[in-house]
Amino acid sequence: MNLPANTALYTPSWHAELALGYGRFGDSTRPTLRRHLGPLRVQKHLYAEGPEVCQHIIVHPPGGIAGGDRLHINAHVGPDAWAQLTSPGAAKWYRAAGPAYQTVELSVAAGATLEWLPQETIVFSAAQAELSTQIELQGDARLFYWDMVALGRMASGERFECGHFQSRLDIRRDGQLLWHERQRIVGDDGLLDSPIGLDGHPVFATLLVTGEISTELLHTCRSLPNPVRGDLTQLPGLLVARCLATEALQARAWLIELWRLLRPALLGREALAPRIWST
Repeated sequence: MNLPANTALYTPSWHAELALGYGRFGDSTRPTLRRHLGPLRVQKHLYAEGPEVCQHIIVHPPGGIAGGDRLHINAHVGPDAWAQLTSPGAAKWYRAAGPAYQTVELSVAAGATLEWLPQETIVFSAAQAELSTQIELQGDARLFYWDMVALGRMASGERFECGHFQSRLDIRRDGQLLWHERQRIVGDDGLLDSPIGLDGHPVFATLLVTGEISTELLHTCRSLPNPVRGDLTQLPGLLVARCLATEALQARAWLIELWRLLRPALLGREALAPRIWST
């Protein structure tokens, strides 16, 4: 007996999980856990800066995220270890009839350092992207975090006319909330062009790094020549930088220049850009 096809019941989607762990062994950081389920994994660990910093590139082989997809990334950096996580290119969230989800859970033990430095997220018009990131810091753990979001595809003249982008970011130190942020941007909302919103800029970016810098370095960061509209704020124990831009490359260049200035001051190492950023 042949049953009629019901396309409403056929909803192909990717469910993927990635679990990573890092530990300190002598003078080196080594992976202690690398487990994946579905199309989400890391390439071989790299030591471009020497054995102390372990770099991993997180790869999502399908190349984009569509309706119904669920991605879950969990990473733990053990005591005194140092992990740097980035991506090979932009994450693309495709137009879809239903939402797609990404959950990131990061934990950093006392004495450890985590650099979370993915490339930009491109949200196509009519995409329904829902992201959640939770970061737990213990003791004197250090964090360097950024994210970049491009609404629509500027090169194709696509405006973010429908769909939505929703994100949540929580950072805690020893259980105490250090940073909490929620965003929800709906396609063609007045916020996209409002002077108190994105003011016509399709790209926005945020950088968060633990620690405090001198007034002189803060002034230097604010004086960087770049076409973005950005600024920095020093909070107790946390430096915040934000920008608006017309192109993702502009925001990316601004964040990288800030990273070059801030990494030596707050993490004690010169900034050596991952080779994947240049490919």
